[in-house]
Amino acid sequence: MKSIIKNFINGILTIVPIILVIYVIYKTFMFLDSLLGNSLRPFLQERYIPGIGLLTTLILITALGWLSTRFITGGLIKIIDRLLEKIPFVKTIYSVIKDTVHSFLGEKKSFSKVALVTIPGTNMKSLGFITTENLKDFYEPLSDHIAVYVPQTFQVAGLTFLIPKSEVEIIDVKPEDAMKFILSGGMTSKNGETNVKENSR
Repeated sequence: MKSIIKNFINGILTIVPIILVIYVIYKTFMFLDSLLGNSLRPFLQERYIPGIGLLTTLILITALGWLSTRFITGGLIKIIDRLLEKIPFVKTIYSVIKDTVHSFLGEKKSFSKVALVTIPGTNMKSLGFITTENLKDFYEPLSDHIAVYVPQTFQVAGLTFLIPKSEVEIIDVKPEDAMKFILSGGMTSKNGETNVKENSR
């Protein structure tokens, strides 16, 4: 009986992560494919093949990226950019989305430095990611502070702390490893993965 239960648990540990990954990939694919796919499907009808919408989206984004470097079209995009940054309410949404995208894909990426901070009044440490090292333009008295984003375990939400630079320790850990460690509550780490595998044998 114990052998059956052990094999059942091993089956769950093996197949559930695979199924969930396939499901997430499928849902992501369907969402991206539907961005332009819903517009193309009525024209192509039975000739429509899943993936055409995604491929068209990628081609369109690449074309727009190329056009943004051209003199005339680049100038037009800059005009639209400035216009969006002046419209009340719209400028707030636009700037947040723009800055977030640039922080992940731009030249100066955020979340590239892992920070170790001490919780005030305790000896406990928390992992986070440095998002902004220059807060002087935001608020002068915070010129000696940096912004550290601390994700919450088992969810995407998190908190942003403004901490004196002297109290933040930058550690040599890959951002993706730190994010996995935080989101899993510390269960996912290089040593942890090895121990789990060994214990399951």
